[in-house]
Amino acid sequence: MNLVLEGSPDSDQEELDVLTLQLREQLLGLEVDQVELKRLDAAPTGAKPGEAIALGSLVVTVAPIALRAVLSLLETWIGHRPIRAVTVTMDGDSLEVHGISSAEQRQLIDVFAAAHGSAPSPAADLAPAPESHTRTGGGT
Repeated sequence: MNLVLEGSPDSDQEELDVLTLQLREQLLGLEVDQVELKRLDAAPTGAKPGEAIALGSLVVTVAPIALRAVLSLLETWIGHRPIRAVTVTMDGDSLEVHGISSAEQRQLIDVFAAAHGSAPSPAADLAPAPESHTRTGGGT
């Protein structure tokens, strides 16, 4: 699973880097296999040699059973940080998680988790989520 943080309009690169590392630490507290900073294939022009990191991006290895816990953590974590959203991409499907909790967002999280093998949450609404809000097939 890939996670990409979108900072608030007044966030700078340093702040986004700190927030990414904070989120990584929080995720490592869950039952995930691995949380790594996403590496770029090539360093940006003018960058120093070495491994280039994609700012605000994490790669998370997680079993389907723990996916719902990761998504719940993201929803809560964003609400207390200067982050506009976190985009979660898994198997070509994308979900944008916002800090403002809503019934619609909860429903979209449940649909996304179920599509990737996670059991429904006990409080999940049984009505199907509107498909127009999830992006599938690589963001189409």
